[in-house]
Amino acid sequence: MFRWAQQQLANVAGTQEPEYGPEAIQPVGKNPGDPAFSELTKQDLKWRTLEVTNVETQTFYVIADSGHTCFLQVIYNNIAGLRITTQFNCKIFAPDNSKPFIWSSDALSNHGFDDDHYSFYADNLSVELSEDGTAYTIKSAINENSMVDVKITRTAPGFVGGNDGYTNYGTDPKAPWGSMCHAFWPRATAEGRIITKEGELDFKGRAMLSHALQGMKPHHAAARWNFVNFQSPTYSAILMEFTTPSSYGSTVVRVSGIATDGKLLFASNNSGHAKHVETKEDTETFWPEPTTVSYAWEGKTEDNKEASALLEGNLGSRWDRTDVMAEVPGFVKTIVANAAGTRPFIYQYRPKMTLEVKIGEETKKEEGIAFIEATFVS
Repeated sequence: MFRWAQQQLANVAGTQEPEYGPEAIQPVGKNPGDPAFSELTKQDLKWRTLEVTNVETQTFYVIADSGHTCFLQVIYNNIAGLRITTQFNCKIFAPDNSKPFIWSSDALSNHGFDDDHYSFYADNLSVELSEDGTAYTIKSAINENSMVDVKITRTAPGFVGGNDGYTNYGTDPKAPWGSMCHAFWPRATAEGRIITKEGELDFKGRAMLSHALQGMKPHHAAARWNFVNFQSPTYSAILMEFTTPSSYGSTVVRVSGIATDGKLLFASNNSGHAKHVETKEDTETFWPEPTTVSYAWEGKTEDNKEASALLEGNLGSRWDRTDVMAEVPGFVKTIVANAAGTRPFIYQYRPKMTLEVKIGEETKKEEGIAFIEATFVS
């Protein structure tokens, strides 16, 4: 009874949760009979718009042929069913980080959805999914430093981990009190432009999509994150990993996949690894910033061949370090205001790296661009 009361207080006030242990989390794909992954359908791309505390995002990552890198992100947040806020973020890195990045983060007004909740709208913004479910068109005239007109077209099947992509939190699996879900388009093309104060940027290139739902307070769901988006002429490699706070046994949940044009080669959950091989202490934040990393994928192809991939090396200089509390809208400050030890920072890198892919007895290597994030929350 005391634990239940602590949990209710944590839900309302954002305080640290009690120690439930690893039995209070059901990671994606861990139910008996669950597949390693499921191919994405249009239905999986619906906005859930839960009535409880949650943060739901659609993030489009683009690596342009020009050398520019950007992400476009819609955030839908519900605070305890009492208040809803929405935000549009645009971040643009110049080739080789040769100029200061462009960062626009704007609160939205009069948000809404189409009848089936596939497309998102707000004043001066639209993120529309095509009728066949294979392309998004993003148009934004909110910020004069990031006027967006970009189309993202899927070129390989999308996927979720396990049967439905959900990791659930709670001591009763049949009545979870929180959830986490990620759906991916690992490989897509981008076309279009973003107009900045310095001029028009061509964003023809490669892209990927992550549609994510955190159906609980973010700092209760995860204490650490790793994210990899690798794109090369032949391959796309996606890896998302989070580690829960100690309240859920510091459980690691990982979803990853490798795609090529027209085909998802393999995907899995809780296989492979994400390692910070070498780190250095950030003297400003005191987090162990990664300098050398290793990411591994493991799974089986459609014809049951053993498959794996490896991406490792030095990250080089970071492209940005984001103080989440300083950058994101006020709702996040509200959520984490009373959470002891919560200091969220996102470290971002964009190195050239070589992916090694092994299918059966055949091994191939290819150089590409990796957009990498290491996030420390608590």
